[in-house]
Amino acid sequence: MREKEGAYELEGLRSRVEMGDVCSTCLRNSRPFRGSIKHRANGVVPHQSQASACTPSAHLGTLLHAGITKVLVTGGGGYVGHNLGCALAQSGISVLLFDINRSQWEIPSGAVFIQGDIRDYNCLYTACEGVDCIFHVASYGMSGYQQLEKEKIDSINIGGTKLVIDVCVQRSIPRLIYTSTVNVVFGGNPIEDGDEETVTYFPLEKQIDPYSRSKTIADQMILAADRRPLKGGGKLHTCVLRPPGIYGPDEQRHLPRLVSNIEKGLIFFTVGSQKTFLNWIHLYNLVEAHILAAEALTASKGYIASGQSYFIHDGENVNIYEFLHPLFEKLAFSDPWISLPYSLVYDSAIFFEYLHLALRPFVNLNPVLTRYEVLKISKTHTFRINKACKELGYCPKKFSFADSVDFYIKTRPQPLQPHYILMRKLFLLLLGFFSLFAFLYYSGSALSLARL
Repeated sequence: MREKEGAYELEGLRSRVEMGDVCSTCLRNSRPFRGSIKHRANGVVPHQSQASACTPSAHLGTLLHAGITKVLVTGGGGYVGHNLGCALAQSGISVLLFDINRSQWEIPSGAVFIQGDIRDYNCLYTACEGVDCIFHVASYGMSGYQQLEKEKIDSINIGGTKLVIDVCVQRSIPRLIYTSTVNVVFGGNPIEDGDEETVTYFPLEKQIDPYSRSKTIADQMILAADRRPLKGGGKLHTCVLRPPGIYGPDEQRHLPRLVSNIEKGLIFFTVGSQKTFLNWIHLYNLVEAHILAAEALTASKGYIASGQSYFIHDGENVNIYEFLHPLFEKLAFSDPWISLPYSLVYDSAIFFEYLHLALRPFVNLNPVLTRYEVLKISKTHTFRINKACKELGYCPKKFSFADSVDFYIKTRPQPLQPHYILMRKLFLLLLGFFSLFAFLYYSGSALSLARL
């Protein structure tokens, strides 16, 4: 049976190559746009420094003809920013990768890495000399314990964005593309096939995590800056891209954390309904969307994207547990087999958030799930990409999450030997303790009300 499934899968991959959806080299190697990684803890080098044939070169050529010759990518040391910069550099565009953290990957020919903080106006202003387009990808606090660092989140996501806009005005940079998130409209309210016209910003006062709140403010700031007069004449043209969760080869934020928690035996349950649907976006599609957005902010395209926001993803709604199935399968773990009530998991997430904050001076105990992450995996939120397809020419290619899992498993550092069983017992003990506490608390409250 498995041999037949493998044959069907292979035939499907061949069809994708024949249709031009993806080149055979990149499909075989699941290679990102960038060059090889500098180092791994286990000495593994995942791929050689070669250009990806899947780079959207046609659109990149259009950027050059439209007068975009030098760009700056904030967050250029991160996964999305670095790969975007590498794709741009391959076309002959001069690329500045700007990030506070040094990139762990080789800098490609045609790109320069500048170590700097977007909260430092002078540093950012100096780096932007001669730049005619900024891709503002940098952000902080997307997942895990980072979601609890409010001051740092606001200073980077809000303060940094303000300075990026100011530098655009002072340096007369006419194009600014912002990497936002679907979080700006989702706050736990189920959304089915929402679009830019039917869904609006989720109220700031109801946002439960600093990251989503800060991205909402930054999203509004970018759109409000559209058509702002530039110091040297002309106007600033801005647009916003709103992707969901990102996956792809060598993604190092979500996948490693998921793998770690699965191998510790901490992800053995589903939350609420198992019919939750959401969207994902592959790295390649996300990079392509950024390039198309830059093109749509040029005169040759009539500045069609100026002042606009766009939902972008892989073009399909997926069940969260079916999407993650290849991860459990390839790690030789069974899929989550216990269904827990949403309220129990949500309240447990609150408990673990406070536990993290209490223990942070002594140990970094990363929560298994934060409150917002519980919301995201338990509430359907899907979006239409019709506007991006029509105005940007966005046409997402099809990719398999299983390919990204394979890539990670083959190239990841050899895991240490932590006390997985002990950690799972501790997690279950804390979960049971909290459940008992919640039960007694609510029972006592109900009894008091009954007496009244």
